[in-house]
Amino acid sequence: MVATAETRRAIEAVWRIESVRLLAGLTRIVRDVGRAEELAQDALVAALEQWPESGIPENPGAWLMATAKHRAIDHFRRAALVNLKHEELGRDLARRENVVPDLAAAIDDNIGDDLLRLVFIACHPVLSTDARVAVTLRLLGGLTTDEIARAYLASEPTIAQRIVRAKRTLSEAHIPFEVPRGTEFTTRLSSVLQVIYLIFNEGYSATAGDDWMRPALCEEALRLGRILAELVPKEPEVHGLVALMEIQASRSKARMGPSGEPILLLDQDRTRWDRLLIGRGLAALERVERLDGRRGPYAIQAAIAACRGDDGQRNGMVADCGAVQ
Repeated sequence: MVATAETRRAIEAVWRIESVRLLAGLTRIVRDVGRAEELAQDALVAALEQWPESGIPENPGAWLMATAKHRAIDHFRRAALVNLKHEELGRDLARRENVVPDLAAAIDDNIGDDLLRLVFIACHPVLSTDARVAVTLRLLGGLTTDEIARAYLASEPTIAQRIVRAKRTLSEAHIPFEVPRGTEFTTRLSSVLQVIYLIFNEGYSATAGDDWMRPALCEEALRLGRILAELVPKEPEVHGLVALMEIQASRSKARMGPSGEPILLLDQDRTRWDRLLIGRGLAALERVERLDGRRGPYAIQAAIAACRGDDGQRNGMVADCGAVQ
């Protein structure tokens, strides 16, 4: 049965919400980002084929995960003819399916750890900076290749090739699906924060094209930053980056005139600043203070951006903090 326009929109909405969690869980299982994405797409195709007739399940995310897991089992069973280890993995997956009858558990099990692992894989230093940005937007942002290409004013084939090469690099490098520890964690976390902030800055002050602001990229970076802050709540600089992006984004509506011309900070109409975002930014700064009080580069920039305004309240800003050079 062909999906109606209404059903298709509903499925697209479900996919936008569940795809990242689905991909993270599948990557944990198959240990290959490219393969995990293929399995997730297979589950989406199955949903497009079955849901118009059967209706959208009560827990669509769990349905997608269960369907993708069955595809993974089939994949491992086929590969068993070549590699005995894959056969053992397939049997292990089959046993897991038998002991997890609750479909909700299939999508919720270890989801926080899975997401954090996926973040560290997408932003792995083995990839070039451009590749890290593209893969992060593709895997964690759920953006299509065309959307990423349009956001960065690049051709779709260029972005597609960049993503394919990045996935191949990750696979060939045998990047472990785990959160690094010790000094490696600090190094990798710095790469993750850099990628998120690069995405934000491309939206906040585009490097090419007629539109010098791309709000969608700012929103995506904020979403990723907020997720990361919840995944590693004891890392001060994560909250520092979130604070900086929240406060910077709060000025977006006041930075552009009626004809699209830029408006300097001192000339901006402060009544157009988003007080909710400012409040969230200040709250993130307070979390930095509560943790250990030490401020890294992002937290320092956020503190500058949150300096007292003319009204004597900490909801004004006196410095226009740009990208880290």
